[in-house]
Amino acid sequence: MSPEVFVDILRDALFLVILLVSAVIVPSLIVGLIVAVFQAATSINEQTLSFLPRLIVTLLALIFGAHWLVQKLMDYTIRLVSSIPSVIA
Repeated sequence: MSPEVFVDILRDALFLVILLVSAVIVPSLIVGLIVAVFQAATSINEQTLSFLPRLIVTLLALIFGAHWLVQKLMDYTIRLVSSIPSVIA
């Protein structure tokens, strides 16, 4: 296996990880920012107030995006397994 092939596989894997994680984390970050602005505007300093909305949005992102997330992961895995003969030879 040449180093270029290894770098390409690693780059694709890291891009997939970034894509899958950001699909779940970005909505939670946006809701956390909105709640933080609301807390700053109303001077509410309750730490647990921001936890529940972020938890709910994260769970909803996982529920609604799970099919897409698994499909992306399966596509990458199938592509990786099917490229084994060309990488070895």
